[in-house]
Amino acid sequence: MTSMDSAAKQILVVDDLPENAAILSRFLAPMGYQVSAVHDGVSALEFVGNTPPDVILLDLAMPGMDGFQVCQCLKQSPETRHIPVIIITGLSDREANIHAIEAGADDFVVKPFDRVLLEARIRSSLKTKVLQDQLLAYQHELEERVRERTRQLERTQQVAVFSLAKLAESRDNETGDHLDRIRAYARELTLELLARGIFPETINPGFVAAIYESSPLHDIGKVGIPDQILLKPGKLTPQEFELMKNHTLIGGDTLRAADREAGQNSFLAMGRDIAYYHHEKYDGSGYPFGLSGEEIPLAARIVALADVYDALSSKRPYKEPFSHEKSCAIILESGDRHFDPRVVEAFEARENQFASIRGEFQGKGATTALQETLAKLESAQPVCA
Repeated sequence: MTSMDSAAKQILVVDDLPENAAILSRFLAPMGYQVSAVHDGVSALEFVGNTPPDVILLDLAMPGMDGFQVCQCLKQSPETRHIPVIIITGLSDREANIHAIEAGADDFVVKPFDRVLLEARIRSSLKTKVLQDQLLAYQHELEERVRERTRQLERTQQVAVFSLAKLAESRDNETGDHLDRIRAYARELTLELLARGIFPETINPGFVAAIYESSPLHDIGKVGIPDQILLKPGKLTPQEFELMKNHTLIGGDTLRAADREAGQNSFLAMGRDIAYYHHEKYDGSGYPFGLSGEEIPLAARIVALADVYDALSSKRPYKEPFSHEKSCAIILESGDRHFDPRVVEAFEARENQFASIRGEFQGKGATTALQETLAKLESAQPVCA
């Protein structure tokens, strides 16, 4: 035996006649092979599914599922197609041999078989199997590397986007962990809508993950708003409010250009929609475009409610925070004028989770959160190593 064969290889004999299987077992066992035998096609497929052998010696003429069908099933499955199948049959006609090759057989030997020839065919098949196993292992390794690099890229993108949003938000320390709360609120609302089976054509687990990552971009356009307006400790004048409205256009235009540069439908596309439309109202009285109802992208409708709840329940330069109860009452009173009624119903169902999120993030400063985010970005693994 060669070094390749020294580790006992598993050979499965499939023959409906036990005496034939016994002959092959007696012939192969002294060579160091581990030999198992089954006597019908169904049992063969079950055996291979549980304990894949290194080589299969397959009879053709069997009742029920014959050898042609067994071979075809094995070769059609990605899990078993690499296992060498040697046909051992008493059918010597040319059509049977052609049929066996068409079914995917790797080799065939006609009964009564020549022992030297059979041993040579088995050794050849084992060498092929070793090479195929090595190729499969390498393929799986490459696939895992690609998956890992993809995960690294996605994580780097997510941290970079969140860091940019944090940098824009850091101009206003009063907002604290606004972005962390917004994405947590948005996820809760979306999970509730998913659980209720609402918007099934849009909401799936991928949508839930995307809104969590994209919602922090909603106010990124505020980076273009002058400090005397953004940080004014009081009510804005009508002229100032008109300038403040521009943050939706600044943010939306910026993310639209970035999305176009990255390729349409990139991970920035949802962030673009949220930035543009999160101040639109369901009855059409919002800004910047006065959209209403289904005209407003779903992600923006969800973030709109999350943003209003956070604004109500948080301290601002012009107001003290409202209680959770008062914030909820204001949102519910707005009904379908400001928000999509289905999103409001989801909010009612997740009201307690909103209160928990609000409590979780109280007391953490924006500067600390920004430092944590930047630290994550700096520690991200390179994706082009």
